[in-house]
Amino acid sequence: MKHLFIINPAAGKHDQSPVLADAIRTLGEQHGLDYAIRISRKPGDCTAITREAAASGEETRVYACGGDGTLNEVVCGAAGAANLAVTHYPCGSGNDFVKNFSDPAAFTQLERLLDPEEMLLDLIRVGEDHCLSICSIGIDARIGTSIQRYKHLPLVGGKGAYNLSTVVNLIQGIHRHYVVEVNGQRVDGRFTLICVCNGRCYGGGYMPVPEARPDDGKLELLLVKKVSRLQVAKIIGKYKAGRYAEMPEIFTHFTTDRVRIRCDREEVVNLDGEARYAQEVEIRLSEHKLRFFYPKGSILAVSAGGRNDP
Repeated sequence: MKHLFIINPAAGKHDQSPVLADAIRTLGEQHGLDYAIRISRKPGDCTAITREAAASGEETRVYACGGDGTLNEVVCGAAGAANLAVTHYPCGSGNDFVKNFSDPAAFTQLERLLDPEEMLLDLIRVGEDHCLSICSIGIDARIGTSIQRYKHLPLVGGKGAYNLSTVVNLIQGIHRHYVVEVNGQRVDGRFTLICVCNGRCYGGGYMPVPEARPDDGKLELLLVKKVSRLQVAKIIGKYKAGRYAEMPEIFTHFTTDRVRIRCDREEVVNLDGEARYAQEVEIRLSEHKLRFFYPKGSILAVSAGGRNDP
């Protein structure tokens, strides 16, 4: 079996690739691994490197070393590749996907990833792209995809960059008009954001639908209706904690396998922190699964959440 470590030097606040590469070499020598280290140089490199491994046909474990955006690129390259299993070595700004597991810190221990367990995970598909955890449109997507502008500022970490991006985007505007088609219903109105969840966490700790699981063959859709700037402070805590059922006048929840969204103009679509742009988009459960390996003893975190399905 081969071990492919893909390192994104742009992940996080500082380039960690030299230190991480040294740690991988030491580990490889100690355990006699057949391994390779690849460094991404530009957006899309992680996907291209992963697709090369898929095309080789060799059984390979792929380690996405970076943030959630790095994991997203690797996932896009691995979708539908039966010879690849993927994991995340989290060293980015948010590192939210590993928070789906009971012991997120275990993913930073390379030794534990060498003797892992494996499961099949669902994927979200948007056109030809895939993501593993969250796809969103609206104020949320604008916030999430603007973080890169702020994370390298002095004294601003991953959470600080998210909060700064939130403030800037709130000033620029809250809600827009969307037409949403889901489960045979057509919902036409102004929404603050639309979030499709395969996993539970994003944005540095936000958990809008805590019962979302990436292995249950379902997607969780949360519509957040039009709110004012004054209302944002009131609802943001509920949204972050997944307490949407406490405010049914603002939050509407669906369990589905696909949703179609039409916008009045081209908008940013957030796929686990990666930006795509579209005026009309179908977000659906992918026909592909992802082989995902994780530290032995860790399990997917479970929450009952709260529902207000119409």
